[in-house]
Amino acid sequence: MKKIVLIDGCRTPFLKSGGAYMDMMSYELGKHAIQGLLGKTGIDPKEVDTVIMGTVISNLRTSNVAREAAISAGIPNKTPCHTVAQACISANRAISNAILEIWGGQAEVAIAGGLDSTSATPIGYKRGMQKKLFMAQKLRSTGDYLKFAMTLRPSDFAPDRPKVAEYSTGRVMGEDCDIMAARFGVTRESQDEFAVRSHTLAAKAWEDGHIGKEVCTVAAPPKFRPVEKDNGVRGDSTIEKVAKLRPAFDKKFGTLTAANSSFLSDGGAAVLLMTEEKAKELGLQPKAEIVDFAFTGQDLDTELLLGPTYAVAKLFKKRNITFDDVDVVEFHEAFAGQILANLKALSSDEFAQKNLGRDKAVGEVPMDKFNLWGGSLSLGHPFGATGARLLTTTANRLIHENGKYGLLAACAAGAHGHAMLIKKYEG
Repeated sequence: MKKIVLIDGCRTPFLKSGGAYMDMMSYELGKHAIQGLLGKTGIDPKEVDTVIMGTVISNLRTSNVAREAAISAGIPNKTPCHTVAQACISANRAISNAILEIWGGQAEVAIAGGLDSTSATPIGYKRGMQKKLFMAQKLRSTGDYLKFAMTLRPSDFAPDRPKVAEYSTGRVMGEDCDIMAARFGVTRESQDEFAVRSHTLAAKAWEDGHIGKEVCTVAAPPKFRPVEKDNGVRGDSTIEKVAKLRPAFDKKFGTLTAANSSFLSDGGAAVLLMTEEKAKELGLQPKAEIVDFAFTGQDLDTELLLGPTYAVAKLFKKRNITFDDVDVVEFHEAFAGQILANLKALSSDEFAQKNLGRDKAVGEVPMDKFNLWGGSLSLGHPFGATGARLLTTTANRLIHENGKYGLLAACAAGAHGHAMLIKKYEG
């Protein structure tokens, strides 16, 4: 197969929901990420053969949000675009689909990534009111409208507030993570320590100029003041401060809090992928080579957030490698408890034998290789965009740390997992 390379990646600042992106539609976040990517790489938009973007929070007005983001960013109309959704690994899926299109000869150059705006979450009416409004389309006369008005009740106007819950179990992800953390013996103290670590490392990475190189400035309406940085990073976090917070999900026995859980975020991210031959033809310098990737599905009731463990195990078996062969490790941090439970599962012989079909554990993850520029707990987690951030950061860390192989992995609702292996480009 042709060698596929990552040229670069770009993202908007990731903001807490309800912030400066409140007056923007979600496709605009994708637009800014793509525009930033075009500007960084200098590629002619006419060279782009396909655009694939992931999203979780859909808007009927822009159902194929990849198309709106691409066209508004300056990608020609003739370039096909499509949108994918796989919960928190939507960007991972978009990137992987782009890779498959290039491997399959359907494209030479692809832009892939994702976007989401929890601030723009559609809020509708409950089913009863929806049915009434649907039937109201047939109303014609004044009498019809009066009869319709008589059927309305104050309760009909109560909004149907969206809930980020697993459809099959009815539990929100934090509830599942509380259960998983207890099962793996992950303490509140260890979760708080990891959360503080994430914020401390993210603040330092921003200060050292690493993350700023991945982020484009967004002029956000209505005043169009420039947004230049993530606003969720708390470099002054301490164990003492976060230890004071009460449990957020299981109020009595839970160990998850607002501090050790990722927060609702808005943002967009994109990467530029192409064949090595095309990169040479265009005079572009790749950052990394895509080696391989894996997707997995687990039990929805007991393994919702163990995707990284299953996906890494699958990928390592396929490539016959271990953590000793990897120099950079980047995992999506949905919750500190999720990260720590996965680290325990990966290092457990018992778990490997019972669940992974292995004689021994996948391996101990070296923390001196792990999420050294912070992660979703501190930087933010726009559901559809995080995978593109992970890939970009992994490649940039490989270059900065002079490593050879990088591993990224993530969990997702629906009990899915994804892992990808990349290699620093040395062509």
